[in-house]
Amino acid sequence: MPVRRFRSVAEMPDERWRDPGDPQLYRAIAQVWAFGRRSVPRQFPPGIHRHRTIEDLDRAVESWNAADFERLTEKRSG
Repeated sequence: MPVRRFRSVAEMPDERWRDPGDPQLYRAIAQVWAFGRRSVPRQFPPGIHRHRTIEDLDRAVESWNAADFERLTEKRSG
């Protein structure tokens, strides 16, 4: 596929791969989402979590992200 360069967005062609409402568009979106779930599955603790402050929420999210990162690095290394 050739690389095309444009000096501005105005020079870019107004092409669409899929038209809004096209059933193929919904299938393509579903395939992209499925790929994302397969490639990097995120795991959050089940249930509803209440936090007193935004800082508490930030700490909880950081710990979830750290657990995801550890799980992915263990999976890739072993």
